[in-house]
Parts: sequence; structure tokens; C-alpha cells
Amino acid sequence: MTVVDDNYTGHVDPRTAARRTLPGASIVKVSVGPMDNNAYLVTCSQTGETLLIDAANDAEILLDLIERFAPKLSLIVTSHQHPDHWLALEAVAKATGVPTAAHQLDSEPLPVKPDRVLAHGDTVKIGELSFDVIHLQGHTPGSVALALDGADEATHLFTGDCLFPGGLGRTTKSAEFDSLLHDVTTRVFDVYSDATVVYPGHGDDTTLGAERPQLAEWRARGW
Repeated sequence: MTVVDDNYTGHVDPRTAARRTLPGASIVKVSVGPMDNNAYLVTCSQTGETLLIDAANDAEILLDLIERFAPKLSLIVTSHQHPDHWLALEAVAKATGVPTAAHQLDSEPLPVKPDRVLAHGDTVKIGELSFDVIHLQGHTPGSVALALDGADEATHLFTGDCLFPGGLGRTTKSAEFDSLLHDVTTRVFDVYSDATVVYPGHGDDTTLGAERPQLAEWRARGW
């Protein structure tokens, strides 16, 4: 059984989990697989309905956490097409019978055809929680971030592999970097406040306030 630490710091060691409790939601963050992928269970405090972001790996760990912390799992969103973010998707979707969602441009490689196709500007409703869908092109064609408002006074932003502490997600061509930097700048930094909490697809949490001063440096270095 995976230990879940209620002393949430934004860091989790491999194959461990931590839970952040907010007035309107709880967030369970767990590290799975050999690439230290983060999966997130976001539960509405009012209804118990839950969103799983990235069934990345270690299906048995995810299913254990779902049983204990998310008995009303409503939807599984895959942030993007890279396999390390969906290796447990088929097993978790089959075991739970829960529908899945992803952006159309990243849907083809997924082992489960999305029941819902996401697009920029869409809203995902989970109980009383509302997540805005943000399409960020560059790391992959169809990467999406999810912005949760209403859980407390801050926005909680789940960025997949598009934004990390210290930089953007990996790109292989200058045009991809330019696209990702443009989208992250105009659709994230220009929209949300410094208090916004960033929950990335790997590693520790950060805030937009901590990352904003580095935008010019990222642009200059090209990665």
C-alpha cells in the first residue's frame, strides 16, 4: 500500500504520494514509473468526484490510490502523447470503467481512444470543480495544461511536460521551442497571477511567480 503523506511540500519521492487539502479540493500527487512521472488525483470536496491527470505508470499503485482516495473517479485526462504519461492508461481505464480525454492532435498514439476530445478554451467539470483547458504546442502538437480555479484563492495549474521549475519542456527544433514559449507566455504567464501553483509532469511543484523572472533567460538560451 502506497504511503500518502499529508504534509504536502510539492515534492514526492519515487513511488510515494502526498496529499494537499484545500477548502474546495484535495490533490494527491504520486510519483510512478522509472522516469519519476507525476500523476494527480484531484477530488472535489463537495461531491467526492475525482479527475485523474496522467495514468502514467504503475497501474497497481494508481488503482490502490483511486480505491482509497477517489471512489468517484469521473475522468482520466492524458496531458500529451509521450508513452511515459500513459503506460497505465489502458489498465486503469479498463479496471475503473471511467472515460478518458485528450487533445485530438495527441490522441492517435494513445492505447485508448479518448471518449472526449479536448480543445483550447474547453472546460472540464468534476463535481463543483472547473478546469480550463489550455492547449500548449511545442513539446508535442497536442499538449494540454489544466487550470483549476475555485479550490482556494489561488489557481492550480497542471502543466504536463510544458512547464517545469527552471524551464519549458523539451523541444527538438527551434520552431517547436518558439511555439511552446509563445503559448506558455501568452496563455499562462500573461493570464494567471504569480500565486498560481504549477504541478508539472515530473519533479517538484513551483509557482508562476518563481518562474516569471526567468522568461527572458529561457528565450535567450533557446531551451
